Amino acid sequence: MDFYLGLLQIIGVHTLLGLSAYVVLLTGQVSMAQAGFYAIGAYVAAMCTAMFGFHILPAILVAGFLTAAVACVVGFPALRVKGLMLVVATLAFGEMVRLFFFNFTWQVERGGELIGPNGAEGFRAIRFFPENGWEIWHVTGFIWIVVAVVMGALWWIDNTRAGAVLRAVGHDETAAQSIGLNLTAVKVGAMTLGGMIAGMGGGIYAHTVTHIEHLVFGVLLATFAIAYPILGGLGSVFGTLIAVIFIQGFLVEGLRFLGDWRSLLFGALIVLAMNFRPTGLLGERMPRIFKRRTGEKLELKEAE
Repeated sequence: MDFYLGLLQIIGVHTLLGLSAYVVLLTGQVSMAQAGFYAIGAYVAAMCTAMFGFHILPAILVAGFLTAAVACVVGFPALRVKGLMLVVATLAFGEMVRLFFFNFTWQVERGGELIGPNGAEGFRAIRFFPENGWEIWHVTGFIWIVVAVVMGALWWIDNTRAGAVLRAVGHDETAAQSIGLNLTAVKVGAMTLGGMIAGMGGGIYAHTVTHIEHLVFGVLLATFAIAYPILGGLGSVFGTLIAVIFIQGFLVEGLRFLGDWRSLLFGALIVLAMNFRPTGLLGERMPRIFKRRTGEKLELKEAE
C-alpha cells in the first residue's frame, strides 16, 4: 500500500509541475524554465520548515509567491523573444538556477546539527512530515488537496474571460492585439502564475523526498513539465492530469523492468502524439472573448 501511496504522491507533484507549464503554453509560449522555478520553490520551502520552523502550508505559500516574483521578473525579458530563442533563453535560466544551488551554501544550527543547503551535497534533513507525525496517507491526502485546489482554480480561470484571453493570445497574437489585448501583460501574467504553481509543487516535492540536490532540477525535468500538457492537450486541465498518470504511472513505474529503454518509449510517444494527435489527448479549445459592455461574443479564428 505504501508503494501506491508513494506513486500517488509522485503523480500529484508532477501534476503541479505540468499545470505550471500548461498555463504558459496557453499563451503559445514554450518555456523550459519550469524546472528552475520548481527548484526555487523546493529550496525556499525546505529552508522555511527545516531552518526556520515554519508549518508546511505557509512554507509552500511563501515558496509559491517568491517563485512567482522571480517568474515575473524573468518573464519581461524572456518573453520578448519567441520560438527557439525563447526555449534557449528559458533553458539557460533553468541551468543558471541549478548551478546557483550547486554553489549555494547556507546552514544554521538546529537541534545540535547543521541544517540547510550545502552546495553540491544538496539539502538534507527536510523532516517536517516525520517530525510532526504525518503518516504517508496524510501526506498523500495533503498533496492531492493542493492539486485539487490548483486544478479547480485553473479550471475556473479557463472558463472565464481570463482564460479566453490567454487562449486568444496563444491562438493568434495579431488578432488578439487588434482587439486591444496587451500581449506582454498576458504573457508575463501567465509566466508568473506558472512560476507560482511550479514553486508550490517544488516545495511539496522537497518535503516528500526529504533530500534535494541540484541534479534533480535539470533538462529532463523541464522536458517532463512541457510534455505533460502537450500530450494531454490544452483543451482542459484534466488532459495534463491524464498525461501525468500515463507517463509516471505506466511508462516510468509500470515499465520499470525495461530500464533505460523507457526513455526511448517516452520519446517515441511524443513523436507519435505530434503526428497523430497534434492537439493532445483532449484536443484544444478555440478562444472566445466576451465584450464587457455589450456581452457580445467574438470568436477568434486563424488567419487564412
